[in-house]
Amino acid sequence: MTDIEGTTSSIDFVHQSLFPYAKVHLRAYLHAHAHDTAVAQALAQVAQLEQRALSPDQATDVLERWIDEDRKATPLKALQGLIWAQGYAAGELRGHVYADTPELLRRWHASGVKLYVYSSGSVAAQKLIFGHSDGGDLTPFFSGYFDTNIGGKRAAQSYRAIQQSIDVPAESALFLSDIGEELDAAREAGLQTCQLLRDDKAKPAATHPQARDFGEVSRQFDL
Repeated sequence: MTDIEGTTSSIDFVHQSLFPYAKVHLRAYLHAHAHDTAVAQALAQVAQLEQRALSPDQATDVLERWIDEDRKATPLKALQGLIWAQGYAAGELRGHVYADTPELLRRWHASGVKLYVYSSGSVAAQKLIFGHSDGGDLTPFFSGYFDTNIGGKRAAQSYRAIQQSIDVPAESALFLSDIGEELDAAREAGLQTCQLLRDDKAKPAATHPQARDFGEVSRQFDL
């Protein structure tokens, strides 16, 4: 089971391409789609979190602030995913993955390893980045996707819930992430862990096995 930012894909792509794209298009998108079911549900959740009624413009102000704060709020992630879907469809976005990611995902999948994604980005956004990646359509390699609807990534219960959902013994599951606190939570739930140190943005967590790329993961865990 793999994270995305700093693990399969560059943090810079998310923060310098995806987030700005969503922010630039957010206000116009909300005005155009405020009555769409998915958008209306997300806006209702924003109002609930803010504990006040919000117009589309007021909701946009809140959401723009959340983007600047890198808030992991579920309605924000849902709306970003909807906006990114338009960008991918228009050819204005292409999902970044590290060069080794497609090769190793393909190899692991071919060998019978079940692959899953757990990211703070919405499931829809996860499928977009892998479905429109610069390494081609990688979605056939994954057996399932999880986001913060199942729980926060730094909470052990989230990993227990995922483990129960995929019906795999916890000790047989391996979680890949660049964030030490996420790995701590996964290990508390009984999963194996490995920290990806793709670049100097990752803060090494010495209590977990570490790898510079998926090739090193494969060698360490005999995948």
